[in-house]
Amino acid sequence: METIKCSQTLSISNHRVFSSDLNEHNTVFGGRTLMTIDDNSSIAASRVARIETVTASIDQVNFILPFGLQDSMCTESYVSGVGSRSIEVFTKIIGEHLKTGKRFLGLTCFSTFVVTDKDVVLPGVLPDNDEAEYVCSGYHERQAERLAKLMKQEKFNQNISLKFPWQD
Repeated sequence: METIKCSQTLSISNHRVFSSDLNEHNTVFGGRTLMTIDDNSSIAASRVARIETVTASIDQVNFILPFGLQDSMCTESYVSGVGSRSIEVFTKIIGEHLKTGKRFLGLTCFSTFVVTDKDVVLPGVLPDNDEAEYVCSGYHERQAERLAKLMKQEKFNQNISLKFPWQD
């Protein structure tokens, strides 16, 4: 089986927080952060697949510390596991207080992408640093949890009405 190193899938982006990014608490709006995660992690998924991928889920978003005005947000994403058609991407966002230089872990997240071509053979992924080794070591457990949640979600979806709310 072909393999690729986690570092070969790494996608990094930086963003300076401006007042237009803030919510009523003067911290970065969560929707803005989720958009950043999806944008950045999709690049990592594409680097392993090299064909069209689509976001299947954004899982386990952990908002650890908020980002405020004049902070920077450094988003790092890399592939942390590969299934037959799915790609798990780990993302962390490191904040930096630009006036002091103090860095902090603001967020961690796992996203799942799927390839649209059912005949593709995805390469395996090899961790190539201590962090990636730790993150990748939990891939099979997270994959099993996602599959169990997917089965429950399918049952849940069958009980959701598609009727217009104003009709009987």
